[in-house]
Amino acid sequence: MSRFEVTTLVLAPPSVVFDTSLSVEAHTSSMRDSGERAVAGVTSGRLSLGDQVTWRARHLGLTWHLTSTISAYIRPSYFVDEQVSGPFRYWRHEHTFESTRDGDSGVEATLMKDIVEFAAPAGPLGTFAEALVLRRYMTKLILLRNAHLKQAIEATMR
Repeated sequence: MSRFEVTTLVLAPPSVVFDTSLSVEAHTSSMRDSGERAVAGVTSGRLSLGDQVTWRARHLGLTWHLTSTISAYIRPSYFVDEQVSGPFRYWRHEHTFESTRDGDSGVEATLMKDIVEFAAPAGPLGTFAEALVLRRYMTKLILLRNAHLKQAIEATMR
């Protein structure tokens, strides 16, 4: 199993960052390069506890479907999405949102932290793929998503 963490400072209150992080539209916009879109379950609006969504996207040259559910939800500080069905043997993405202040400007901010745990299928071959390709690829996707969310949120806060 692989695990990685990403931390992003967003110059906005936790409630704004939390709500935007659960927006289907914000997610699809952040993943436009892979053509990711919601094709079943909740396909628009903001996700909430118990909601399921099936995503369709093209990654690593293949089209994938992944159905996830929001399995934990404490607004505006924490939520978890977990794979119900899809390409991974295991997928869990924990999101935390901590109120802070920007050190330079003193502006109210949110420290957004992503903790992703996943396991590829296919036994030892999957473990090899995790180490060789998937961990780096998944980290890059989360960084891309967070950069997009940060830019979009901060643009509306000006």
